[in-house]
Amino acid sequence: MTSSALALTDPTLLRTQAFVNGAWVDSERSYPVVDPADGARVSVVPDMTAADAARAIDAAHAAQPGWSALPASRRATVLRRWYDLVLNSADDLARLITAEQGKPLTEADAEVRYGAGFIEWFAEEAKRVYGETVPAPSTDRRILVLRQPIGVAAAITPWNFPLAMITRKAAAALAAGCTIVVKPAELTPLTALALAELGTRAGLPPGVLNIVTTNAPAAVGTELCRNPLVRKLSFTGSTEVGRLLLRQAADTVKKCSMELGGNAPVIVFDDADLDVALRGVMNAKFRNAGQACIAANRILVQSGVHDRFAEAFGSAVKKLRVGPGREPDSAVGPLIDTSALEKVEAHVQDAIEKGARIAVGGQRHVLGGTFYHPTLLTGVTEEMRIFREETFGPVGAILRFEKEEEAIRLANDSEFGLAAYLYTRDVSRAFRAAEALEAGMIGLNEGMISTEVAPFGGIKQSGLGREGSRHGIEEYLELKYVCIGDV
Repeated sequence: MTSSALALTDPTLLRTQAFVNGAWVDSERSYPVVDPADGARVSVVPDMTAADAARAIDAAHAAQPGWSALPASRRATVLRRWYDLVLNSADDLARLITAEQGKPLTEADAEVRYGAGFIEWFAEEAKRVYGETVPAPSTDRRILVLRQPIGVAAAITPWNFPLAMITRKAAAALAAGCTIVVKPAELTPLTALALAELGTRAGLPPGVLNIVTTNAPAAVGTELCRNPLVRKLSFTGSTEVGRLLLRQAADTVKKCSMELGGNAPVIVFDDADLDVALRGVMNAKFRNAGQACIAANRILVQSGVHDRFAEAFGSAVKKLRVGPGREPDSAVGPLIDTSALEKVEAHVQDAIEKGARIAVGGQRHVLGGTFYHPTLLTGVTEEMRIFREETFGPVGAILRFEKEEEAIRLANDSEFGLAAYLYTRDVSRAFRAAEALEAGMIGLNEGMISTEVAPFGGIKQSGLGREGSRHGIEEYLELKYVCIGDV
């Protein structure tokens, strides 16, 4: 695949070099970026090393004093221009996302607009980084609390949302006055490079935003964690990798925010509006072929509506069209790679062996490659892998429950605590369940909960810190207490 095959209105958005200190740079090696729908090569990008990452960190460190010294309104103006340029290039960015990640174009376009929202939001928040005055314990003192940028930030981002997971971090860092080095996922670097091109056009000075592409993420990630010039690390990805990064960052005592794995439960109570519940669960389960950290993984349905809901859910799943994301009527694209496909197959096979029933799907799609039939399993139990582990694929797993207390116990029976969903028309139950569920985010009669205005993040082993909202910029700020005496 070439830029002409991608049919970009602006072919210069398809960059084939990394971006360091305001310049497009190569490395000694390169690697291909492929379309998961058919394995076709989309482009080739530099396979950068730990030494290349160190140079990017040095560039960010050199640019930090100048960027942080700018008035917040100046930084906000640059970010606002970046936001406008991203929206103006939405069609091209969506095509890039679909080409390297596989999701349907409609979802890719929605991601662009969602991701752009973080740039706009933090452009506005840049001007609202307020300090404090604190009443002093004596009349001859004054106490001030300043909020200052933490310094160079590093971001390690995933492949499932290659634009939004960068803007959610980078926009907050830049608004706070930090500079940043981004290591995008090795499978989806092209969207990150296009964002850097648009950021340059918006007026980001050299070194403020750096993009390090690599097919050796462990070496580059280690450099980002252990380099003492990096004062903040933000990571979105698996809990397993998050633990490793936290250990590596400990030696330099970095401030870390981690958005890690999920195993989101959905609870559908007997008194739920089943049409609302079905719509919400379909959105929460099958968006991006189930490859989302807040995707519905365990669908708990009360016995009184279990059969009706399962039947309606199965009918809806059968209507989902599978196909390459670039085809306009595709609803479910390919899984990202063969290992993702094999994990989905293993979860389904384990469930069948332990007594679950396939209501819909349950096998690879006739399209081949990494396409998998949207699937519904019923009769799922706690002993199955699909209950314990994050599937990250288009498989809905329904468990029957009897009492409210049982549903809460099942939902909380996980090391993860990112998102949870519940459907009920009982106000008292809604409050009880929302407060009892061990998750950082709750969707109450709603399956689409992500927005730039609300704090995104989890508890337990689903992470540390929050992204988005006014809280997101706090992750890139330090508090400094100033005591003034002899007043």
